[in-house]
Amino acid sequence: MNRHLGTGRAVALALSSALIVVLAPVAPPALAAAPITVSQAIGQQNGSTQTVRGYVVGQPTATNTVVKSGFTNDYALAIADSATQASTSQMLYVQIPTAFRSQWGLKTNPALLGKQIDVTGSLAAYFSHPGMTGTTAFTLAGGGTTNPPPGGTTSPWDSTYYAPAIGKTGTPLRTSLHGIIDGHTKLSYDQVWTALRDTDQDPNNTANVIEIYSGRSISKGLNGGDPDDWNREHVWAQSHGGFGTTAGPGTDVHHLRPEDVSVNSTRGNKDFDLGGSAVSQCSDCWTDSDSFEPRDAVKGDVARMLFYMAIRYEGDDGYVNLELNNSINGSTPWHGKTSVLLAWSAEDPVSTFEMRRNDRIHSTWQGNRNPFIDHPEWATAIWN
Repeated sequence: MNRHLGTGRAVALALSSALIVVLAPVAPPALAAAPITVSQAIGQQNGSTQTVRGYVVGQPTATNTVVKSGFTNDYALAIADSATQASTSQMLYVQIPTAFRSQWGLKTNPALLGKQIDVTGSLAAYFSHPGMTGTTAFTLAGGGTTNPPPGGTTSPWDSTYYAPAIGKTGTPLRTSLHGIIDGHTKLSYDQVWTALRDTDQDPNNTANVIEIYSGRSISKGLNGGDPDDWNREHVWAQSHGGFGTTAGPGTDVHHLRPEDVSVNSTRGNKDFDLGGSAVSQCSDCWTDSDSFEPRDAVKGDVARMLFYMAIRYEGDDGYVNLELNNSINGSTPWHGKTSVLLAWSAEDPVSTFEMRRNDRIHSTWQGNRNPFIDHPEWATAIWN
């Protein structure tokens, strides 16, 4: 009898021990380390594996060169702590392995430009520049492992500035955007000189501005009327509206850009279209008797400026109603060609230079934005 009791006690003790093991608290899993910044990653080029968070700002093609459009392949990204960063010294060059190129390469996915992403890999030089190699993971910051959703982009201004326009298309979108961007601060034509020295500043030489068509970097002080000076180019030609240079469309910095005097004269008041003969002092520019084709790197810029003008000036505030059409127009309130401009906007995505320019005009000069830089897909929502 006592032996059975002893056996029972032994079994009970064994079960009790088992319960103790089962009920022992389990340590929580270790939390993933927060992503480091691009600036931190640039300072830690020691081969360690890290996750870095940054904005996609272009495709590196050389040690000191990052392109913002005309992407040639899907092999690499440049990321930075700011979506408007233009200095390559503040960028991290990220190698894209074969398995990730179809989802994360800029040639296939140009809409990634400006997106904030998290990338994981070894902090090691790439293109002889601070970088990341052996990359093992890409995600959109805040979650998501696939491409941005097709057919649209997001903007930091969606819940505030653009709130009345979100979700609309066609005429309702057009009407809403006009109501958002009209009523801006109007500059004098003299003030435009000062504004352009800010908005079109060369990111690699703050003493210069970049001429839109030629792409030449020229001293801010060399503005005037001599053939090799720069002057104020009206991308929406003045004669396509008869607005001159009085405050309003004639001084709206969203479509005024620095340009070489001679090239500006060659462009004249021509519509935008494909083809023609090469333009002197403007590499990759073409012209004929009634049209002008700018270099590939700014075709989208030109299109988005004309989209802005057609929405901002609707004829309800004492200025002419500016409209786009699919023709070569001469001197009329119309500007073309719509089909070409839509194609250019799609082919040449928004650049960091454009984004900075839009921000500067909004914050410092006019108090309004170009919606087609923040939401390039709105052009087809209105004109297609």
